[in-house]
Amino acid sequence: MIKIEHLVKNYGSNCAVDDISCEIAAGETVGFLGPNGAGKSTTMNILTGYLSATSGRVSVDGIDMLRDPIGAKKLIGYLPEQPPVYPDMTVDEYLNFNYDLKGCTFDREAHIAEICEVVKISDVRKRLIRNLSKGYRQRVGVAQALIGDPPVIIFDEPTVGLDPKQIIEIRSLIRTLGKNHTVLLSTHILGEVAAVCDRIVIINKGKIVADEKTENITRVVENNRRFNVKVCGPQKDVLETIKSIPGVSFAEAQTQRDGEAYIFTVESDMTSDVRKKLFFTMAERGWAIVGLETVGMSLEDIFISVVDQTEREKTTTHRYERTAKKRVQRSRNALETELAENMVKDAAAKREEDAKSEIDE
Repeated sequence: MIKIEHLVKNYGSNCAVDDISCEIAAGETVGFLGPNGAGKSTTMNILTGYLSATSGRVSVDGIDMLRDPIGAKKLIGYLPEQPPVYPDMTVDEYLNFNYDLKGCTFDREAHIAEICEVVKISDVRKRLIRNLSKGYRQRVGVAQALIGDPPVIIFDEPTVGLDPKQIIEIRSLIRTLGKNHTVLLSTHILGEVAAVCDRIVIINKGKIVADEKTENITRVVENNRRFNVKVCGPQKDVLETIKSIPGVSFAEAQTQRDGEAYIFTVESDMTSDVRKKLFFTMAERGWAIVGLETVGMSLEDIFISVVDQTEREKTTTHRYERTAKKRVQRSRNALETELAENMVKDAAAKREEDAKSEIDE
């Protein structure tokens, strides 16, 4: 549905988007992530036709954004970070204005009523937008994006500034829209992506540095390879013994204690479940295990690890920044680092494959 080919955007000598290529299939919900200044907003502005690219091509359902911008834009509903609402209009007036602006041909009353029902704003249609809460204004912004029933919906930080209840409601709405639309979601909230997206694309320094199915990440995140264990015994000896158990890939002692017990974080390799071995090994030495709990991986740490991986490729990094990154990396748990490395390698391999196919053509 959306095809991006070798997209480049320069602002003078600054390259905001550096040779991005990506495809989003019809009916797919994709999370578009990246740190501030990574090129997310620039890319989304090019996708919606707000900005022109320095080079490259963007097409929506086969329609080139540069050659037929009106035709491509008719297929897109866009909610920017700040909803483009007019506070002195009522909700009805604003939605009817957008209906006319888009040249919509559906039955006006039925179409607007249906959208208001979907986004749950039917009870505020006669109210001035200025008198609505931020959550309701956000919903009105979503409603204007749905006018004309475009097959592609693009959201830029749709839950910024909302309270927890409103965030849950907006996420539920995005999941509903994803059943019948292609959705591109830009956000800094990793839990949001895991909750609503089929796929995660991470951009940094203008390049796509990771592109992975959410279910693949979630499957690794929710495994039982990492757990915290509480053991009554001498901390140093217990830690050395845990590290010697076959299948343990990482172990460290935590700073906190639980009564007489020390807490240890343990990770096993991909093929091992070391909990039974751990139990019998501790029992042989007379060290009681008084607690064991599975610890999930952190999506936030995966994201930071991916960004760190690409940052370390920059040889011009300031010495202080390099030292800081080493401290961060040492504190990062092994599984997040492992997954991040694989995601970055896969993205780099895909870029090389795309470049090779271009040469062959």
